[in-house]
Amino acid sequence: MELTTAGESHGKAIVGIIEGLPSNLEIDIDGINADLALRQGGYGRGGRQKIEKDKIELISGVRNRLTLGSPLCFAVVNADYKNWRQYMAPEGCDVTGKTLTKVRPGHADLTGMIKYDQTDARNILERASARETAVRVAAGGIARCYLKALGVEVGGYVSCVCGEEDKNIYSFEQLSEAKGHPLFMIDGEREKRAMSLIDRLKEEGDTAGGIVEIRVKGLKSGFGSCMTYGEKLDAQLAFALMSVQAIKGVEVGIGFDAGRLPGSKVHDEIVKKDGVYARTTNNAGGIEGGMSNGEDIILRAVMKPIPTLMKGLNTVDIATGLPCTAAGERSDVAAICACEIILESVTAFTIAKAVAKRLGGDNMNEVIERYNKLG
Repeated sequence: MELTTAGESHGKAIVGIIEGLPSNLEIDIDGINADLALRQGGYGRGGRQKIEKDKIELISGVRNRLTLGSPLCFAVVNADYKNWRQYMAPEGCDVTGKTLTKVRPGHADLTGMIKYDQTDARNILERASARETAVRVAAGGIARCYLKALGVEVGGYVSCVCGEEDKNIYSFEQLSEAKGHPLFMIDGEREKRAMSLIDRLKEEGDTAGGIVEIRVKGLKSGFGSCMTYGEKLDAQLAFALMSVQAIKGVEVGIGFDAGRLPGSKVHDEIVKKDGVYARTTNNAGGIEGGMSNGEDIILRAVMKPIPTLMKGLNTVDIATGLPCTAAGERSDVAAICACEIILESVTAFTIAKAVAKRLGGDNMNEVIERYNKLG
């Protein structure tokens, strides 16, 4: 199972193609659109979210909500394209309009311009934009349909916003509470403090990042491999999370705390009860030796503050070579809620990909039968 994405932030649409889906997988269009709406919400978002009302448009590979086994092509149309057609139309446009040369620190602008021999950062930022993640949320929604048929669920919440950190431990069932909160935080009092911080940062023209925790429940043991490094499940998940714009760090299980504690307090002891193996703790985060071990998978990712600050940072105008203040493209103060649902989505797709690699199957009945036979 593979995903390819295409499209620019202010282009006609962003598009995805998924290859390797079995036939007769029922696609929950309403569920996917609900995830796309979550990606656009959350406290601290900017003005563009009022323009776009993202919906998935299935183009091929599905008939009457059931996959056909052929490549599934879908799109999320950019409503804002009508305002950008004169500057972005592939058939011909005014490339002198909306030019950006005051490159923004923390963005792909300058490095991308040098690498791709461009004089306008617009040709870089349109693809580097986090707008691309709408496709990955849609693809993740399709992957959730696949995993749901096997009894596997993915959830998450925001544990920290710019230093306001919730260190409580929650059950998987409690995670669903987060989506009903403005910042996807479960601790209401800490969330209020984080919201006040966002308000202050907005007044100052500044931005905030945060930390997201993602969990996977119900995945059986043995997905991934210890035999080749490229098949290690934790490596694949770390790659997926790090591939999301603004992610600067990933932890599995207790993560960096494993380097601060002795082995006796890190490794999960094994028991056998009623013929079933289990761990007494889950510091490994559900993955040992690059393979799922049957416990909940626990992941954490750090999102950096959004690099487009309304007050601007010091930079250089590459058109003149002179110092200047960075361009102020449309920006959010905090997009941590969007980040949370995006990370859930890429996790779901990565898990589905690992399951499909091990089980194969041309149709969902074959997939479900093979999964149920696993110990």
